[in-house]
Amino acid sequence: MVVASVTATARLKKDYARLLKEPVPYVRAAPLQENILEWHYIIYGAPNTPYDGGVYHGKLVFPSDFPFKPPSIYMITPSGRFQVNTRLCLSISDFHPDTWNPAWTVSTIITGLLSFMNDTAPTLGSITSSEAEKKILARRSKAFNLKDRVFCELFPDVAEEIRKSLSEANTADEATLREEEERLRSAAEPSSGLSSLMSNLIVIAGVVVLAFAVRYMIHAAQEQDSHYK
Repeated sequence: MVVASVTATARLKKDYARLLKEPVPYVRAAPLQENILEWHYIIYGAPNTPYDGGVYHGKLVFPSDFPFKPPSIYMITPSGRFQVNTRLCLSISDFHPDTWNPAWTVSTIITGLLSFMNDTAPTLGSITSSEAEKKILARRSKAFNLKDRVFCELFPDVAEEIRKSLSEANTADEATLREEEERLRSAAEPSSGLSSLMSNLIVIAGVVVLAFAVRYMIHAAQEQDSHYK
């Protein structure tokens, strides 16, 4: 494991304190307890975007000589915007050390990532998907994150909120399913009665036809006997 310099440690602790005091909208971030150079973040899908309702987990890996060099940026949760577990080529990442500014903080980095996520510009590490695909992945993101141990350990309150929301959603889905079954059952009952009535009418009609046929045969036989007498 790479050991953080004194400068990097002091700077990242300062950035974390600032982030707790001045949270960035739609974003959470925290370092690993055992390694301050590895941070994990959460991006909440913003309203009026295909990511609305989604919760996206990723990580930042800082060099030992941060802030003089930029971090690597990864997305872990499938989003339809970025490849998962792949270094992203952004102006704020280690792909562009020439454009990096040591004054940029962790808040600056994740704000820039959020902005780029809501954009459509291509870059190394980005992917192309439809709006419908992004919305599907947004719905699946919460359950996906619960399978990640680091996510649940670093953000236990978020994990608990997700468990609760998924439980409520499952209950609502079950209720909706029961209502739909009841509706179908109710709709089927009149149809079943009508089918029974039709069957009875068919049987009655058959009996009537058979009776006429028998009468016709008897009448024809009587006429034939009269002809031979």
